Amino acid sequence: MARIVLGVGASHTPLLTLDSTQWQHRAEVDFANERLNLSDGRWVDYPQLLKEVGPKYAEIVSAEALMEKSKRCNEALDRLAAALEKAAPDVIVIVGDDQSELFDASNQPLVAIYHGDEIVMRDKFGENQPAEWMRTMGKGYLMDALHRIPGNASFALHLTQSMVDADIDVASVANVKDPTASGFGHAYGFIVKRLLRERRIPVVPVLLNTYFQPNVPTARRAYDMGVALGDAIDAAPDDLRVAIVASGGLSHFVVDEELDRGVLRAFVSQDPDALRTIPRGALNSGSSEILNWIMTAGAIGTRLSVQWHEYHPLYRTPAGTGVGAAFVLWNEAT
Repeated sequence: MARIVLGVGASHTPLLTLDSTQWQHRAEVDFANERLNLSDGRWVDYPQLLKEVGPKYAEIVSAEALMEKSKRCNEALDRLAAALEKAAPDVIVIVGDDQSELFDASNQPLVAIYHGDEIVMRDKFGENQPAEWMRTMGKGYLMDALHRIPGNASFALHLTQSMVDADIDVASVANVKDPTASGFGHAYGFIVKRLLRERRIPVVPVLLNTYFQPNVPTARRAYDMGVALGDAIDAAPDDLRVAIVASGGLSHFVVDEELDRGVLRAFVSQDPDALRTIPRGALNSGSSEILNWIMTAGAIGTRLSVQWHEYHPLYRTPAGTGVGAAFVLWNEAT
């Protein structure tokens, strides 16, 4: 029987693929963003945000502060990578979201599991990109070429069938027809590139639609689907050591420390009610990737507990845009 031996949560912001001196490029995107999401469900542009909160973070977006945060985040990622290596999983289930990399508006499943023999990354930020920082980001996301990652088709098919038997309507994805036009994206490539240290471990992608209405699941639904996923892993007939990874989040593109710390507290205390009742308004845009973590927490349940976590609010503008970067290890008590 398969069993979950490790749980991991990791933010995958572009900031973690770049040197801190290049974070200004993402700040420039924020200045031009006309739909910055607030956790009360409102959308504002940067001038409106600045007027509302003031330049309260101006002193902590200095080059020195950003460099220190970059260092600490990379140390946290190294810790996650070491834990994955020590756990020696036979397969890694990555719960992530697709952002018009594999799917588009013509077909946007609420949740899908990929059961191909290999995962083909989308070459979106390769040498044809004019900006050097985007090419660097592309390498960090494995989106600079047609990288191929091993899958585990039989295990993925078992997960799909078991979840369907549990009344979860899972879309089944078998291949990437034209990798020059579409393929897997950053939620999966970042984890493989940064945490697997070039080890060829089979991956099963779970694709959760967090971004695109009208069929984004509620937090309650994400958690309950996670419970079904965990049960499906337990019921797999093969003797497999399984690691499950939540990719993305936490709050962005306006950092909400209160929201992020509340989510982390719920992981530590194993409080499903706190996770299942997060309102939709708090889970828009980039903050929607918290749903990936909620689904992962549902899959882990009480099998493992949080043994370590770290949180860094990565502010990059005076008004507080950026990313709440989090790193979590679920493991057996030692």
